[in-house]
Amino acid sequence: MSSKNRSFAAGLMGSLDEAAPQPEAPTRMPIGVLASRENRMAELASGAVVGRAIEQVDPARCRLWSEHNRDYAALDETRCADLIESFKAQGRQEVPAIVRRVRGAADIDFEVICGARRHWTVTWLRAHNYTDFRFLVEVRDLTDEEAFRISDLENRAREDLSDIERARDYLKALGRHYGGRQKDMAERLKVSEAWLSRYLDLARLPGDVVAAFEDPHELKIKHVTQLKPLLKPDDRERRVLAEATAIAKTKGEGAPLKPQDVIRRLVAAANAPKKSGSAQRSGKASAEVISSPTGQPLLRVEPRGKKEVQVTLLLQAGGSRADAERALTELLGRFWLQPSG
Repeated sequence: MSSKNRSFAAGLMGSLDEAAPQPEAPTRMPIGVLASRENRMAELASGAVVGRAIEQVDPARCRLWSEHNRDYAALDETRCADLIESFKAQGRQEVPAIVRRVRGAADIDFEVICGARRHWTVTWLRAHNYTDFRFLVEVRDLTDEEAFRISDLENRAREDLSDIERARDYLKALGRHYGGRQKDMAERLKVSEAWLSRYLDLARLPGDVVAAFEDPHELKIKHVTQLKPLLKPDDRERRVLAEATAIAKTKGEGAPLKPQDVIRRLVAAANAPKKSGSAQRSGKASAEVISSPTGQPLLRVEPRGKKEVQVTLLLQAGGSRADAERALTELLGRFWLQPSG
């Protein structure tokens, strides 16, 4: 097992524990079976080692937790090839999955919180001439909220989970475990509210917008600041959703659109069509006033040709600085597009 995996496993196993005091180094090293047992008991008593139930169980007696985000049906020999070869080489599963006991089910003993790929791999090996393999698990007594936090810790170390999958998990957990209180959730996960907010914004994007992208898994947190401002007010949102639907209908026709190309088309659709009248005849576009959620004017935005806009801060209009900062951030996301890629 690589040093990276060992470090991750250590962090995962200790995620819910208080820091344990380190024992003083012994003056001499005893030998023998009894001495080893005495050392182990002393370590447990001091808190240096936390005793946990590690068991080898039949994978058929386990089910995945209902909130597990791994697409278990999509697992196959290719996706689990690294684990298959590792388990064969070691002759066993070295890192235990985290499970909790299931009460009152005749055919199920455990619920898998973390370790779906390990569960699939052991099941596959048992069905392919490795019948002696057992599923190594660490049994914990966990609430649903604690199970979510452990699962989230593992997810952050995984490269195969996309931003939008993680975002959708966070949005579900916000209501299930934190009563919709974003601040409480951020505190429990040990992350900033701003960081969590970006994931929740990504999860809340309308389905039509997500469907406009060739592969929804290409949607990243960085795209949220460009997409979110396009959905207010209602008339802009209607134009954006209509364009997103049109883009989705053309999937498979010609070269796939890159994410930034999709965003450019949505930005263009969001901008109101030019109106006939004196302003158009003179070549001068009308200014746009951006207001706070409660209606106080914050910014006046005036186009200056094709490559510039002039932004005026409406300092005496009653809006707060926080609202103005959010409006400026959304304005940058709308006009300052990232390079195509």
